[in-house]
Amino acid sequence: MSRARLRVPLGWVAGAAVIALARPRPWSLAAGLVLGLAGEAIRIWASGHIEKTRVLATGGPYAHTRNPLYLGSTLMAAGIALAAASPWAALGAAAYFLAFYPSAIRGEAAFLAGRFPDVYAPWAAEVPLFLPRLRPGGPRASRFSVSRVGRNREWRTALAVPAALLVLWARGRLLG
Repeated sequence: MSRARLRVPLGWVAGAAVIALARPRPWSLAAGLVLGLAGEAIRIWASGHIEKTRVLATGGPYAHTRNPLYLGSTLMAAGIALAAASPWAALGAAAYFLAFYPSAIRGEAAFLAGRFPDVYAPWAAEVPLFLPRLRPGGPRASRFSVSRVGRNREWRTALAVPAALLVLWARGRLLG
């Protein structure tokens, strides 16, 4: 099985491990909520710009980083790891992301460069691969659309942070 096919099933395994290793406290749940919601806000912003495989998104968050969806997911996972209040949970989450995200990002970059050769290269020259720049760069051609967020089914990911924090809260209650 390829690395790409393993990413989702092993994500569920990593999530279960984070919950099993969790020792959440009220402060960690609150801090994790803030970080996780920031990640989801980035994902919603990005989802409102992207039209997968049809047009290269270069506006909004795509003017700050070429991978705002991955950045948002990373922040969400960091928020959940923070909420877990366990260094082992944080290590597990970090290991998962390091195992899968760099290759996913490289693969997506190669796909987009081939699919949109005229616009990808100049955009990529001005916009960093992952860590965002503060000032926007590149052509900024895409515009945000709420309906696009729905078409991209971002609501599924938006449920992840509250659901994970609810499970972590329950785990904390069980641990006493």
